Order: sequence, then structure tokens, then C-alpha cells
Amino acid sequence: MISRNIVITNTSGLHARPATFFIQKANTYKASIWIEKEDRKVNAKSLLGVLSLGIAKGMTITLIADGQDEDTAIAGLVELVDSGFSEI
Repeated sequence: MISRNIVITNTSGLHARPATFFIQKANTYKASIWIEKEDRKVNAKSLLGVLSLGIAKGMTITLIADGQDEDTAIAGLVELVDSGFSEI
């Protein structure tokens, strides 16, 4: 199991469209993936779970992955978040 803290930098945070991109990417990995914000932890492959966290720009979240491709999963999701979900 590995984890990594990241800061959400895109304008709309993890809402609607960016959350959908995040979940689609998370579902390409076999590892179990969670997002932790403060005292809540949700399945990163669940749209309702991710949206329920209310993740906005500037917030720090923890990505947690456990499974055979956990390193690749964290790296891919961090890259997606760091790209700002291609928002201009």
C-alpha cells in the first residue's frame, strides 16, 4: 500500500467533469484506490464518493492505492491532477 498527498490546483476542484476524468482514470487500474480528505476516506472509483468530499481548488487530499499496479496508479492519477485536467 502506498499513499501520496497532492494539492488540487484546477479551478473547479474535483467536481463534475474533472471528477469524471479522475474516476475513469482510476478505473483503468486493478489496485484498490481511495481518496482521503481530513477524516473521510472514499473509493476513488466511485463518482458519488468523490463528489461527496467536496474537493475544491487548493485543498490537499491523500491518494491511497493497494494492489499489483499501485505505483502506476498513483503516478497516473497524480499526473492527471497535476495537469489541471486540461482546464484553461
